Amino acid sequence: MARKSWIQRDKKREKLEQKYHFIRRSSKKEISKTNLLNKQWNNKIHGKLQSLPRNSAPTRLRRRCFVTGRARANYRDFGLSRHKLKEMVNRCLLPGVTRSSW
Repeated sequence: MARKSWIQRDKKREKLEQKYHFIRRSSKKEISKTNLLNKQWNNKIHGKLQSLPRNSAPTRLRRRCFVTGRARANYRDFGLSRHKLKEMVNRCLLPGVTRSSW
């Protein structure tokens, strides 16, 4: 089980990312549209991007298991960590998933 403070911190980051998503995306589009020759305009846009909170960047988000909150070894298709995935597969709680045997 992950510590509650880590889970809450990630939820806060997710809210910030959603809040500033449009501003970040529009600023990046502006940068790609402007010429590299116009440095003053580019510096303004970069300054706007840098003024956004660090935790609003999408790279700061962690994918966590929705059962335990574990940050590592997650499967995107299920949203589970490998421990819970193995438990649920063994109990036949995930339809369409079979255990490998060779």
